[in-house]
Amino acid sequence: MKKEDIQNIISEGENESVEFKTSFGKEVIESIVAFSNTKGGKVIVGVNDNKNIAGISISEESIQNWLNQIKQNTKPQVIPDVQTFKLNNRNIVILDVMEFPVKPVAYRNKYFKRVANSNHLMSLDEITNEHLKTINSSWDFHTDPNHGIEHISIKKVDRFINKIEQRTQNKIELSPLDFLVKLEIIRNNQLTFGGYLLFVEDHCTISDIQAGRFKSETTIIDSISLNTDLLTETDEMISFIKKHLMVEYIITGEQQRIERFDYPLDAIREIVINMVVHRDYRDSSASIIKIFDDRIEFYNPGDLFGGITVEDLLSGNYSSKTRNKLIAKAFKEIGWIERYGSGIMRVRRICKEYGINEPKFEEVFNGFRVTLFKQKINVTENVTENVTENVTENREKAILRMIQDNNLITTTKLAQALNVSRRTIARDIDSLKDAGKIRRVGSAKSGHWEVTI
Repeated sequence: MKKEDIQNIISEGENESVEFKTSFGKEVIESIVAFSNTKGGKVIVGVNDNKNIAGISISEESIQNWLNQIKQNTKPQVIPDVQTFKLNNRNIVILDVMEFPVKPVAYRNKYFKRVANSNHLMSLDEITNEHLKTINSSWDFHTDPNHGIEHISIKKVDRFINKIEQRTQNKIELSPLDFLVKLEIIRNNQLTFGGYLLFVEDHCTISDIQAGRFKSETTIIDSISLNTDLLTETDEMISFIKKHLMVEYIITGEQQRIERFDYPLDAIREIVINMVVHRDYRDSSASIIKIFDDRIEFYNPGDLFGGITVEDLLSGNYSSKTRNKLIAKAFKEIGWIERYGSGIMRVRRICKEYGINEPKFEEVFNGFRVTLFKQKINVTENVTENVTENVTENREKAILRMIQDNNLITTTKLAQALNVSRRTIARDIDSLKDAGKIRRVGSAKSGHWEVTI
């Protein structure tokens, strides 16, 4: 590093990767630990907070003493790179540390992280998360000391296996419990936290999710509270929300009218699944959904995971990190998650295509909230044509999803589920075939569908 580079760094002031100190002391070691636990950084000794070069008296012995103190007081031991410079005829020392591969690093049993231009003590949750990330694990993969295999429902495991078989068109020959061992949901003959949440037999206190239909900020006209396994909660919560949506009917020339809900069901499904999969289940707060006349609010306890910000989510410029790897893996196995880390972008795209306002994403009350708005955008004289196209596209997506869930489903069942005529379904099927998205395997009577995308 050249003197000009150092002068430029000093002139820019302290930030998330630069700290100034007039002398060496415990605050220097705290900063080194904070940088080690985040993205690395430099502590420049001999410069004050006002960016003035005060200088410092140093010798080879004193610098070696600093390094020994840093090494002896950090765990795991950290040894920064050291460079000395003379600026304005005054000595400064730069202690440069990279992000440490094994985290978190402690200074005398205290853990610090770098936030903006200052050091902050890490909370117990932050310490735990950093450790789990280091060993490439997550909380839900760890064994549950309070619950065992006797606390889960084998019928629910069978239902889970059946969904995988329908999606993959492969028969799973293992017994339910052996299959859970294969997926590491049971480890060393012990049930994991994730396994308990996925297949709990009865009441589960930590999976609490509540929803209400509000006529005002304080008046509730209907509500539901669920404390059961995550797959059941997902299905029942989506059904509750759908029950409280308004629907309009669009005349398209077909014998039967097309239903259009005031919110896109695909976006609601995506949000609810993401709530269940990414929630911080160590937080005692419940997940809460509030349905108002003009909006739906989805709140999940737990900050965004892995240092991701709302701005990162909206830009799409981030590396996906999953708080609950085992739960996410289970949902992906049954086809309820298409691709990790793409949920927010999909919700935004669905809302835009549906013609409603951009959803709002925000960190509030130590959690994350998504708000869907009913208000439509781009209302023109061609709205009926645009709506019809969107409804047809959403219906085709629903057909693909139902075929993935049950590849033996008939056109009659599809028509009943989507409340349209068999002729409409037949037209959609032809469109999906022409687009190369599905194909028929075997005869019309004894064959099955296959999704090819």
